Amino acid sequence: MFTLIIRSIIIYFLVLLVFRLMGKRQLGQMQPFELVLTLILADLATIPMSEISVPLIHGIVPLLTLLVVHYVITILTRFSTRLSEIISGKPVIVINQNGIDYKAVKELNLTIDDITEALRSAGYFSIDEVLFAIMETNGKISVLPRSDNSPVLRKDLKIKSKENSLPVTLISEGRILKNNFQQIKCSKEKVMKYINSLNIKIKKILIFTLDNNGQVYIQEMHKRGETIQTELKG
Repeated sequence: MFTLIIRSIIIYFLVLLVFRLMGKRQLGQMQPFELVLTLILADLATIPMSEISVPLIHGIVPLLTLLVVHYVITILTRFSTRLSEIISGKPVIVINQNGIDYKAVKELNLTIDDITEALRSAGYFSIDEVLFAIMETNGKISVLPRSDNSPVLRKDLKIKSKENSLPVTLISEGRILKNNFQQIKCSKEKVMKYINSLNIKIKKILIFTLDNNGQVYIQEMHKRGETIQTELKG
């Protein structure tokens, strides 16, 4: 009995350490590969805790191995956009200016009820209120409301405003996201010329986004971000 108690305490603190090292994401925010690792870790931890015949080291080694695997996958996906899309998938626009994108919904193996339920969870009860809705890789839905349905309703104040626009991330953690340039009207050369005019090196940029109204958000690593209105047209 005493042996079981000691083994359980050791495995408990080891699993706690592994989860702490994996990061602070909540269960619903995990990427697919992180959720798989979590399920395997939970199963591995129970074996050496309940089976005295199994050497404790046979439980410790797999746990630490999976921790290393997690770090390797995280690093690889950070430097390879393609690999990240293969392992974690990529965000998919399920609602656009024309309404629900039925083809995208089917590709995600979802139903219309799934989409409307996710919208209600986000605080939107009518599709008319939504300009864009994106299904994130962790299964959550992100919503960009129409300008008239933003928290402070401009139509109530009779203030004319431009329609909201979906920002496209063009640079992330010093990497140029070439595929995302296909989603904007502005050429890659113009964007690079603009960045050069700011005297900022690409590898120093944490994030750079551009929307259809020419609004840029740029943040250098370890510095404060800023929003700039430009002549660029996303």
